[in-house]
Amino acid sequence: MTEDRGAAGPYIAYDGLPVLHGSEGKLPLIHPYAPVEAGRYVTPGGGRLTIRKAAKTAAHLRITLDHLGCPAQCTKEKNAAFKRLALAAEGYCVQAKCRRPAAYKGGVLRSFEVRTGSIPLTAFVRAALAVELGDPSLADRLLKETEARVGPVRRPQDSGEKGQAGAV
Repeated sequence: MTEDRGAAGPYIAYDGLPVLHGSEGKLPLIHPYAPVEAGRYVTPGGGRLTIRKAAKTAAHLRITLDHLGCPAQCTKEKNAAFKRLALAAEGYCVQAKCRRPAAYKGGVLRSFEVRTGSIPLTAFVRAALAVELGDPSLADRLLKETEARVGPVRRPQDSGEKGQAGAV
């Protein structure tokens, strides 16, 4: 089944998930319990997940999760859980003495930076996929583990931001 969406189309159905751009139809579906490596994937919630080295430093991975065309992924609860996940990564980075704000951009295009070797990539991606599917418990657990190691990290409500680009 295809769906024409103007200049950006055509869009195609993908295994019962929200429609994807035709060029994304061959992306592999990432499984929450499969090994994770750099690349681009379709997620179980219909998003697109990209993992690559961060442009600024080789010590970090840039993880983007986009849900373009899927407003159900942009609820207050999910945005807050994704922010907690970003704060967990920031805490581990502070432990490694990077001293940078959590890289998080909310909305339909979420971006994170995770220090290589801090949080296992598989655990971070698994937590992100769980939040996408409505279960924030893994993100909360990563944040608790971070706080046990490095002390309290800033809470999303402390930042004064409402899911927009920039530091959390």
